[in-house]
Amino acid sequence: MTSETITELNRRSTDGIDVRLLWDREESRVFVTVDDAKTGEAFSVEVHEHAKAAEVFRHPYAYAAWQNVGAVGAAPVAA
Repeated sequence: MTSETITELNRRSTDGIDVRLLWDREESRVFVTVDDAKTGEAFSVEVHEHAKAAEVFRHPYAYAAWQNVGAVGAAPVAA
């Protein structure tokens, strides 16, 4: 997977949380990434059924829990 093969299909940001819906053309894979600027946490959720991509994009935390995906870089930011 290279940045040349990744296409951003949608993006939203709310309160420091950046959610992106991405398509890897080379691997024919769709996934959602979440980056939380406040906590430094980030994770990625693969969309197993492409028809559900919008649903995973709207509810990435629920799908991450369902797929048992853990966040990386989970270091709390000092207040």
